[in-house]
Amino acid sequence: MYNSFVLKNVLLGDGPATDIQIEGDKIVAIGADLSGAETIDCTGLVALPGFVDLHTHLREPGFEQSETVLTGTQSAAMGGFTAVHAMANTSPVADTAGVVEQVAALGREAGYADVYPIGAVTVGLEGKQLAELGAMANSKAQVRVFSDDGKCVHDPVLMRRALEYVKAFGGVVAQHAQEPRLTEGAQMNEGAVSAELGLTGWPAVAEESIIARDVLLAEHVGSRVHICHLSTAGSVEIIRWAKARGIQVTAEVTPHHLLLTDELVRSYDAVYKVNPPLRTAADVVALREALVDGTIDIIATDHAPHPIEAKDCEWSAAAFGMLGLETAASIAQDVLIDSGKSTWARLAEVLSVNPAKIGSDAEQGQGLLVGAFANIALIDPKVKRKVVAESASKSINSPYVGLELPGRVVHTVYRGYFTVRDGALAKVGRA
Repeated sequence: MYNSFVLKNVLLGDGPATDIQIEGDKIVAIGADLSGAETIDCTGLVALPGFVDLHTHLREPGFEQSETVLTGTQSAAMGGFTAVHAMANTSPVADTAGVVEQVAALGREAGYADVYPIGAVTVGLEGKQLAELGAMANSKAQVRVFSDDGKCVHDPVLMRRALEYVKAFGGVVAQHAQEPRLTEGAQMNEGAVSAELGLTGWPAVAEESIIARDVLLAEHVGSRVHICHLSTAGSVEIIRWAKARGIQVTAEVTPHHLLLTDELVRSYDAVYKVNPPLRTAADVVALREALVDGTIDIIATDHAPHPIEAKDCEWSAAAFGMLGLETAASIAQDVLIDSGKSTWARLAEVLSVNPAKIGSDAEQGQGLLVGAFANIALIDPKVKRKVVAESASKSINSPYVGLELPGRVVHTVYRGYFTVRDGALAKVGRA
């Protein structure tokens, strides 16, 4: 079916209202008084390039009780995302061409977003030998991002070899920065709260020491390294230093590390248990400032769904992880727009343009331009909404339930089709 419609009176980020005409899967015109087979009134809505998440756990294959590629990409669409990068800690692990091709095929079948599989750095995520990086890169999935996320590539020799290997085809290693010996049995951020609660602390230096090592390794081999879920003020300073030195490093921050602190752990509600842990208020301030000033390149959700029983239990037995896809844009709006510290253009950079560049997603993050693929998120920035437990995800482990957040995704357009219309999922693909 060939699509033809016009989005009327949209706000192009920080600019004036205009119309966007879409034919097929492309933007064909931007201007005043455009007409098409159908017109959709978007008065008051901000149009942004469809969001790209560089860090999503879709769980399939192997953990379909938590999420599937279909439900995960439906949740992504509800959050304004038109592309997600699927992490490798599935079962079987995405460490071969066969598994990454399976995940990519499930994404195409679902039809709600581009799904780019992330390949494991090491076989079975075990940190002992490199996975088939070249085979995954040359597969139909064309993998360009590799990560053992959930586990750190802690062996410096293996990390060096991985950086050297991916350099040959323009790939990037996305490191989960966690020194395992410093975090054995760790349950939350190491600090005043952990001392009061008697929970084993997770020191900031466990993250910072790996980042420092890896930016130096990246400099040594002349390769790209990406740092997952930055969570401490010290990590920000290391990234800032490395960029000033000209090292090819990029970094992400999650929505929850921009908003929530370790004080919430006093409730012993395992919905707040996450890896890396929620940090202090001072860390949150440093992360927010670094996102505004460009030290941190992107927001990535680390969307980590879990079944109820994995969270509805005592803290020490609970799984690490939180949902994030459907609330990311609201938290980005809070940090960048409602704070008065930045612009919609910067929000588009951190949620779309930059993650697409880092992930080598040629057909995403193109901006709202004539000739670009029609991947668009349309947001009502004036709405205040109370987050509810129900979502398009199969899981409900959101730390934001009950909170009032700004903004709401009204429509999501993916390759010229509505995946979300008037705030509700549209029927496409396997819906």
